[in-house]
Amino acid sequence: MTRLNEFPLKLLQFYATAPYGCSYLPNRVARSQVATPSHLIDTDAYGDLVRAGFRRSGVFTYRPYCDACSECVPVRIAVERLQPSRSQRRAWERHSSLVAWQRPLAFREEHYALYQQYQTARHSGGGMDRDNREQYANFLLQTHIDSRLIEFRADGELVMVSIIDLLPDGLSSVYTFYDAALPGASLGTYAILWQALQCRELELPYLYLGYWIAGSRKMAYKANFRPLEGLVGGAWMPLPPTP
Repeated sequence: MTRLNEFPLKLLQFYATAPYGCSYLPNRVARSQVATPSHLIDTDAYGDLVRAGFRRSGVFTYRPYCDACSECVPVRIAVERLQPSRSQRRAWERHSSLVAWQRPLAFREEHYALYQQYQTARHSGGGMDRDNREQYANFLLQTHIDSRLIEFRADGELVMVSIIDLLPDGLSSVYTFYDAALPGASLGTYAILWQALQCRELELPYLYLGYWIAGSRKMAYKANFRPLEGLVGGAWMPLPPTP
């Protein structure tokens, strides 16, 4: 069982936010439970929180805490048992020539331009497509834990950026954005497979993917990675394949 009160996090406090409109399911009201103060949440503490279903946005660490909904399921891949599908293997082969570089977690105009292009193409009208430089930096570049910025290039051209957190038992996929104008690219699929491979090379058992919601089209891709584990009723367990 994964219970928050089992963790040695006595200095942290937790509070529930006021209700707000759900970003993923229509006509739903959401709330979050937030862990504070953020400066005390180091890599080890955050690893404990992730195992309890928390996630971060910048230095804001939270988990769903809705009054009448439990659709958000924290999910992770047990990387040693990952069995890529045929289409996932094709995506891996398609992008096998990409060159990955770890860069300092710092603002670069080139990254921000790609982020804006991705948001406009994939999430227009969702609010993030209007993020200014400060909002972008607060979301992806502010952290108190061991975070990595990985850029992927094809023939020297930037095509994708991934932000990942290094945890005691795995990697946490924070956010990935890429050139959405490339036809049939499957760059998002490649990014997850690349991160799973990094877990294996680092001898870390899990790749944490955040939340999966059965009724959300934005989250559907996560269920394509099998086997997938979910935190249900306080315990991590295999999730059945989606229809």
